[in-house]
Amino acid sequence: MTGFAEARDFLLRHRTDYAAAYGGFRWPDEPDFNWAFDWFDKFLAHSPEFRDTQALWIVDAVGEGETKLSFAELSRRSNQAANFLRGLGIGRGNRILLALGNVVPLWEIMLAAMKLGAVVMPATTLLTEAELADRIERGHAGCIVTSADQVAKFAELAANIPKITVGGAAPPGWHAYAPEDEPTEFSPDGVTKADDDLLLYFTSGTTAKPKLVLHSHRSYPAGSLSTMYWIGLQPGDIHLNISSPGWAKHAWSSVFAPWNAGACVFIVNQPRFEPVPLLDTIVRCGVTTLCAPPTVWRHLVQHDLARWKTGLREIACAGEPLNPEIIEHVQAAWGLTIRDGYGQTETTAQIGNTPGQTVKPGAMGRPLPGYRVLLLDRADSASGDGEVALPCGADAPAGLMRGYVDAESGALRGTDGDVYRTGDVAAIDADGYLTFIGRADDVFKSSDYRISPFELESVLIEHPSVAEAAVVPKPDAVRLAVPVAHVALVAGVIPDRETALSIFRHTRARLAPFKRIRELVFVTDLPKTISGKIRRVQLRRAEAEQGVTEDVRFTEAMFPELVADEITKKAALS
Repeated sequence: MTGFAEARDFLLRHRTDYAAAYGGFRWPDEPDFNWAFDWFDKFLAHSPEFRDTQALWIVDAVGEGETKLSFAELSRRSNQAANFLRGLGIGRGNRILLALGNVVPLWEIMLAAMKLGAVVMPATTLLTEAELADRIERGHAGCIVTSADQVAKFAELAANIPKITVGGAAPPGWHAYAPEDEPTEFSPDGVTKADDDLLLYFTSGTTAKPKLVLHSHRSYPAGSLSTMYWIGLQPGDIHLNISSPGWAKHAWSSVFAPWNAGACVFIVNQPRFEPVPLLDTIVRCGVTTLCAPPTVWRHLVQHDLARWKTGLREIACAGEPLNPEIIEHVQAAWGLTIRDGYGQTETTAQIGNTPGQTVKPGAMGRPLPGYRVLLLDRADSASGDGEVALPCGADAPAGLMRGYVDAESGALRGTDGDVYRTGDVAAIDADGYLTFIGRADDVFKSSDYRISPFELESVLIEHPSVAEAAVVPKPDAVRLAVPVAHVALVAGVIPDRETALSIFRHTRARLAPFKRIRELVFVTDLPKTISGKIRRVQLRRAEAEQGVTEDVRFTEAMFPELVADEITKKAALS
């Protein structure tokens, strides 16, 4: 049998030897495994090497305040959190909707849930009331944990389950998060199996509603050994991952991968992203490893990076391939190469450019240790260019999800066949490097968030003036792409400013900010196939070439009323 510590140590020994790491690595295969007890508590929190070292370091508002906690302190605090939750009736198998920002209770509750055997449903605080209602209903939430500024969104939701607010006084029907008086020792109610449920993510696909992605105590905690290896994390590192809580990348690089290595999770909380204070903090606090999405790197290179003498050793990027110009810019300023990596909510890091290896421009790297990557055509035959796929069954990588959950039956899909297909198309060269080509469907990324056109179109056609709609990406220098809606109006409706404002307000009320329609194009007819299907590929091509012919186009920036709406909404929530 291969144990977790043995697998982890093997990868650390071969940190820059890709051939040895890939050829010799074996996933941990303990049948009973609870990462919070068996790794975090037993090794990190109690070993002389790690127990008093920093596990979590949060800097608020760029230097205005900070919190540091050791592994031993987090172990005790998570025990208190587990006892607190147990006192409210939360136990094994219960699902906790966790909607918090980067605050200490987020990590305490993540660890506490593992110790309880509860299932965490991470949620971004950007979600709307309707989106939260969907997660509560289809995710069968048994508990809500959120911050005081989010409470108003739940006014009409989840009346019969425990609701916990972090920070501020608890309103009627809510419990204030107060674990500090609980015992610092915690006893589990039984053994945790490695394949027991741990995380339930909601991720957008090509269907009307987000899919439910189920992970186990093995798939993300042990599966994140591949992520640790890709980033190049080592014991004692101070690791900054720029990612919002609620998304899988946050669990990848702000929980499991750094703590697998024995590194410190470093967080910079900013009201809005500001490159210069961020860079100042990276230097001041001695950050050694940095993983940031492409949007962040595009902002950073707009400044003279050579001014900041950082202590960075490894820098990485995930989300989509970076432009070679950005990689070259950073290399010239810092003497470091940004290394791309690839994975999904459904997996941990699958493919990456690893430390010490040649980075080919445009390539996302080679399969990571433990991952056997297949490129398949539509008939499931191996192909030089094809859809990225992973084997299922006995040969499945540890980091692969248990499956997509059918909300009604509980059945698992997507991993019940011979292979799991990612929906992404790539090409492979003679050296085994893979290059991302594009999505097999119409999903695209905006500011590193996946956007489902179908989901946005479903909201658009709820507007009484909209007859048909097609959402496609338009290239954007900062966000990579922004959603543009091509809309055919109901007969008799005038395609004017008033109509556009009404549609913008309609979508803003029903979609999270990262999903917002940024431009509206009123067209007479949408391009279609003979069978009547909308040809989004034609619209995408036209947007990319800036050659769209339309009756009228409106952008968000044309409407100061939308800014006023936001101010009014924030005032109502405060």
